[in-house]
Amino acid sequence: MPSMRIALIAMSGVRVQDSELMKLGLTLPGFVERSEVIASLPSLSLLTLAALTPSNIEVTYHEVDDLDRDIIPDLGFDLVAISTMTAQAFDAYTLADRFRSSGIPVVIGGLHATCVPDECAKHADCVVVGEGEPVWNQLLDDFRAGNLKPRYESDGSYPLDRSPIPRYDLLDIKKYNRITVQTARGCPHKCDFCASSILLTSGYKVKPAEQVIEEIHAIKAIWPRPFIELADDNSFAMRSKAYELLEAMIPERVRWFTECDVSIAKDEKLLRLMAKAGCRQVLVGLESPDVSGLDGIETNNNWKLAQYPKYEQAVRTIQSHGITVIGCFVLGLDGHTPAIFDSVFDFAARTNLYDIQVTLQTPFPATPLYHRLKQAGRLTHPGQWDRCTLFDLNYEPLGMSAAELRTGFRDLVARLYHPDFVQQRREGFLRTRKSASELSASRCHYSR
Repeated sequence: MPSMRIALIAMSGVRVQDSELMKLGLTLPGFVERSEVIASLPSLSLLTLAALTPSNIEVTYHEVDDLDRDIIPDLGFDLVAISTMTAQAFDAYTLADRFRSSGIPVVIGGLHATCVPDECAKHADCVVVGEGEPVWNQLLDDFRAGNLKPRYESDGSYPLDRSPIPRYDLLDIKKYNRITVQTARGCPHKCDFCASSILLTSGYKVKPAEQVIEEIHAIKAIWPRPFIELADDNSFAMRSKAYELLEAMIPERVRWFTECDVSIAKDEKLLRLMAKAGCRQVLVGLESPDVSGLDGIETNNNWKLAQYPKYEQAVRTIQSHGITVIGCFVLGLDGHTPAIFDSVFDFAARTNLYDIQVTLQTPFPATPLYHRLKQAGRLTHPGQWDRCTLFDLNYEPLGMSAAELRTGFRDLVARLYHPDFVQQRREGFLRTRKSASELSASRCHYSR
């Protein structure tokens, strides 16, 4: 018999506040496709905590939309742990309050809790700040001893070689179109708007290749031919480790997606291995197709600005290997004027970007961008976390009015995801891929 029961609840789904954009999205499947993919990803952090939980404790995993948010069922939970991103924070607070009113203690963790722990503490018995793995077992021991602390903090030094295989077996696999595996945590760059794992950990750390393969085997046990998303903010930044991992992935014959920076384009060996290992698509944070806006957004050494001249060739090089690119652009950077919308469209047309992700610059709590805009008095909706959707404007832009940014963004979305333009780009990609394959074949022929 289990000594206690824990419910792990993932706050999934994002609700855009901009009603006009929502109406537009209903007619543009390409625009909503990426957000639906993100919403359907399981919480890897909760599955990892489940794997760290002692075997005499029963653990269940829930997506929030699987629960009746208005009625807390009597399922005999002794403890509830909720992981939330910023955009879903208010829903997380409401759910936590309902559990607590039913006498069930609540733990809140994740990026948002790390950024605003005092606020989260108003809705939870306990807040986990930073990485959850190094504090989870102590938290459970304290809870069972009746001595749960209001806060547990980690210092970001948790080594990934100690990470267990996540409890993928807890998932109803039919609900997902891809499953996540983390191979690295952190990023060598520090963009001022970034609200990812650099807020959880210092530096860049990599999981050993043999552990990644074990996790892939665990996924294949419940989904024989999976599509995997590497839950990394910047995969393969440590090249020697990247080659080792990709070589190990080749025999697994899985298809996968990841996020990388633009520097992968200058490493032909890496690209060949990625394609051979099953990489189907990469998201690359280009941020701006014009030099305007790039100056200063990477706060370590202005790395983004330095890469700008290589952008177009980088997209072509990556896609020539049969790996499609999602070009990610952030609209409303301080150097942007209304001309940026045509610039994004023209860049996509010139390079035949297979997919495009456009978002509005969003000041998430605890980021350098948030602090900078707050100090300048440019935050228009401070504390309204449900506007941190990447599609709702919550600050005052510089190079154009708020109305111009919203209108230009909606118009750009309509143009980028028009079926004719999508078909044009994808046909261009196929032509480029065919030419690259023919060139490669001819080189092999003449080298014999």
